[in-house]
Amino acid sequence: MAEYTIKMADERGRVLEQIENGVSEAEIRDRFAQQGYHVYSIKSRGLLSGEVGLPRRRKVKQDQFVIFNQQFVTLIHAGLPIIQSLELLIKRQRNVFFRSVLQSVRDRVRGGELLSEAFEAQKVFPKVYTTTLLAGEKSGNLEEVLGRYIAFQRLAVSFRKKLISSLVYPALLVVVLIVMLTFLITFVVPQFANLYQTLGAALPPMTAIMLSIGVNAKHYFLYTVVVLVVAGFFLWRWMKSDAGSTQMDRIKLKTPLLGDIWLKYQVAVFSRMLSTLLSGGLPLVPSLETAGESMQSRLMALGIVSSTRGVREGQGLAKSLEETEVFPQMSVEMIEVGESTGALPAMLNSIAEFYEEDVQNALATAMALIEPVILIVMGVVVAFVLISLYLPIFSLGAGGIK
Repeated sequence: MAEYTIKMADERGRVLEQIENGVSEAEIRDRFAQQGYHVYSIKSRGLLSGEVGLPRRRKVKQDQFVIFNQQFVTLIHAGLPIIQSLELLIKRQRNVFFRSVLQSVRDRVRGGELLSEAFEAQKVFPKVYTTTLLAGEKSGNLEEVLGRYIAFQRLAVSFRKKLISSLVYPALLVVVLIVMLTFLITFVVPQFANLYQTLGAALPPMTAIMLSIGVNAKHYFLYTVVVLVVAGFFLWRWMKSDAGSTQMDRIKLKTPLLGDIWLKYQVAVFSRMLSTLLSGGLPLVPSLETAGESMQSRLMALGIVSSTRGVREGQGLAKSLEETEVFPQMSVEMIEVGESTGALPAMLNSIAEFYEEDVQNALATAMALIEPVILIVMGVVVAFVLISLYLPIFSLGAGGIK
């Protein structure tokens, strides 16, 4: 999907100019021609139109998207038609990109497409949202289904914010440690090297090693930065591949302490998402397919794909999830109880609540351990650098340097 500026006229001769998302200029021209517009021109909003940078796919912020859906449900509940509701929300939308996307959705719905198809065609909305819309359209209860999706998104946003806030302080400590070490090694240590070279004194091995590191770091600092940037770029590309993302996810899950937290977080997200889809009236297999496509964990996504095949062949959900050897045993047992009692969506909600609380407690404990460890490491490293630099001065003061 790319952005285009389209200039056209409606049946009354009014000239309109707006930003649209589409696969190509021809696709946009055909779309608006079918709706009765006379298209004057379509221009790409990339390099040819004078913009700086390459065209890239943009996303709608999650908070902004939740607010839009809340307003959308309110308007539908008030009895307004979908197209009129979209038009009102388009006028109130300040984000240019999001407004252009909503305009495209409105035009597609006006042209006869389903609301779910119009949103899916934009390629910027999560699969779980478009599937939820489809379930609401099929059941004839779009308002209730959207209400469940909004509740799901509110909980997801709140939970993610809590996780991020818990990681801010440790991340800040790590950044401070890196900046401080970079300053000491590239600036302070070379100054001491010049001083001791002027004195011409024999230096302790610890000091000599530290001065050698500092001098080389100063000389090769730019080369080191370039190498790290290039290595980081290739690592990022590798992580985007199937093999790379699977291997990185395997490393995450095997990381002591944090791996267990990551697994429980993914189970909570999966359970909440699957419960939302099932409550909206979607069958189990399409719900599993949608939930699997939305997972961040590559291993869990592959496990859900395998489980979906088992369910399609007539196997129970709990049994198929257990065979993947990815899901915790407790979650599998709770799902089995939900299946046997016919209350799977409610049990999935209970699983999500249990693991969300467990993740928050485990993360608080982990951060309570990690923060002092980082502070201790900072103290030890700084103390080692300073002692190695000042040791000859102490020796000189005691008459150790002739």
